[in-house]
Amino acid sequence: MGTGKPTGSRTLESIAREIGGTVEGDGGCQITGVASVEDAKSGQITFIADEKYLKFLDRTQASALIVPEKFDIKTDRNLIRTKNAVRSFSRVVEIFFPPTPAIEKGIHPTAVIEANVRLGEDVRIGAHVFIGENAVVGDRTVIMPGSVVEASVTIGSDVILSARACIKTRCVLGDRVIIHSGAVIGSDGFGFTVENGKYVKIPQVGIVVIEDDVEIGANTTVDRATLGVTRIGRGTKIDNLVQVAHNCTIGENTVIAGQAGLSGSTHVGSNVQIGGQAGFGGHTKVGDGAIVGAQAGVIKDVPEKAFVFGAPARPKGEEGRILASMARLPEMIKEMKALKEQVRKLLKERGKNADESEDTRKER
Repeated sequence: MGTGKPTGSRTLESIAREIGGTVEGDGGCQITGVASVEDAKSGQITFIADEKYLKFLDRTQASALIVPEKFDIKTDRNLIRTKNAVRSFSRVVEIFFPPTPAIEKGIHPTAVIEANVRLGEDVRIGAHVFIGENAVVGDRTVIMPGSVVEASVTIGSDVILSARACIKTRCVLGDRVIIHSGAVIGSDGFGFTVENGKYVKIPQVGIVVIEDDVEIGANTTVDRATLGVTRIGRGTKIDNLVQVAHNCTIGENTVIAGQAGLSGSTHVGSNVQIGGQAGFGGHTKVGDGAIVGAQAGVIKDVPEKAFVFGAPARPKGEEGRILASMARLPEMIKEMKALKEQVRKLLKERGKNADESEDTRKER
């Protein structure tokens, strides 16, 4: 769906009612738009969700701010207090930019739809879309221009395939899934064996199953299983440019930031957070609730609720101590050089004293 066109002005009180917040200040203040706290002008509303940004409270030109209920602040600025300032501001953005359909209902005349395809009600299929035979597309699903849905794919209801997304043969998408532009779901896994000194392809005959409410970023690839299923659990969010290899499983409500890479048969639990450019060796397991820092190199299993980072990935405390020690290396090298010089002088002095003692004994 598109981002829509901005709407007209609203009173602060009406906005507070729609997002379930409480006004402090002038509820009749007219709000005409939204902006970041640094860029907001008079007439706009912004938000502060973290106390470290309270320094902007007096600097911003915004006419009103959304803040958490827990903030202990006294100000003459117009406020809306809510339980979750970030979520509330997101809802305000939607008020001023209501979502609108990116394409019209129905099937564009340039779309190619093969035999025995089942289309749900109120689907929107854009220009130059290809849908292979025996595919199933659920109600209210949107398939944007240039996308490819291969044979025997099953797509749920209220799904959005952005332009040039590709869903390969027999893969399954649940309801309310969002696949962004250029993403490929179900490409062959990277499987080869060596025969007579040459790499020979191992058939990749499994599928990908993406459960409900998953969002997958632009140019991300999720490989089909060699056998069986590559699975992404309900509610998981994957950023742009992520690689998920064959036979991986990702649990529910996990988030993976851009350029992370999961090697084959990596198993990630639920409610896991994975930072950008993190890499995972094959057949590793990450427990529920774990946090994997950016650029971590995971080559062994990560326990539940652990926080690891570094390459190779280590527990937060251990890796922190290593980094702190490395920061002191220049100083430690200087100290070592100074100690070596002191030892050299002491040995030299000791050798001189030994020679003098020997001369004394000879004189006697």
